[in-house]
Amino acid sequence: MTPVHPEFVPDASLAREEMERLQREVAERATFADDFAFDPGAVGGARSDPDQSTLGDSAPNGVAPESSEPPVVAGVDQAFSSDGERAVSAVVATRGGEVIERTHAVEPADVPYIPGLLSFREGGAILSALADLSVDPDLAVLDGSGRIHFRQAGIATHVGVTLDVPAVGVAKSLLCGRPRESLDAHLPAGARVAVEADGSVDAPDGTVLGHAYQSRQYDNPETRHVNPLYVSPGHRVSAETATDLVAALCAGYKLPEPTRLADRYADDRKRELAD
Repeated sequence: MTPVHPEFVPDASLAREEMERLQREVAERATFADDFAFDPGAVGGARSDPDQSTLGDSAPNGVAPESSEPPVVAGVDQAFSSDGERAVSAVVATRGGEVIERTHAVEPADVPYIPGLLSFREGGAILSALADLSVDPDLAVLDGSGRIHFRQAGIATHVGVTLDVPAVGVAKSLLCGRPRESLDAHLPAGARVAVEADGSVDAPDGTVLGHAYQSRQYDNPETRHVNPLYVSPGHRVSAETATDLVAALCAGYKLPEPTRLADRYADDRKRELAD
């Protein structure tokens, strides 16, 4: 994959004000509505662990027709060398729950970790790894935020717009925004709570940015519980559909299967660097 919008390729040499300005331009170009060719009901694969509670048993928006060909979903995750100076980006492409290709890239991490500027630290390695894919993914699922971001341009939005590929962000913690309901009650598996824009986000107050989605949960969350994922559209996907797609891609684990596999692959490549 090559950038459709090379002007948005993250540049680690920019000053912080310039990075934030570029993110606002990315957000203006982003489409936070469904605009893709694949059947969302054809996303997902077989559940791998029947003992885990998950919504992955059924496809979003109903059961996909038998004739629907599963789309190619690229899971993207990152790791860092032990000295923190190199980013290791891993991509695992799946179709119907089966791995069809893996790529990775290692590049300098020239920007320190700054909340809200993750794409300038990791984006270069991600784009390099995606460039090595021989297949064009129908959907990219990235470890990180999409629209749930101070400037509505998290790493999933930045990468999605740069490549003009439908993209979804799946984060493990809430960067900004306000959940519509309390998340302290340990949500049951399958629950979703809208995350709305507040004063911390460049969006009208109350705009639905994404969802806190409970992909799985223990039988007694009062004694042992799983925290929700924070799912948001990156590009060419709506907030509701983004969560539906993540629900279909979870295969008995907390994380969507493509990003879970990418996380494992990134760790493997990280160990190679150490050796």
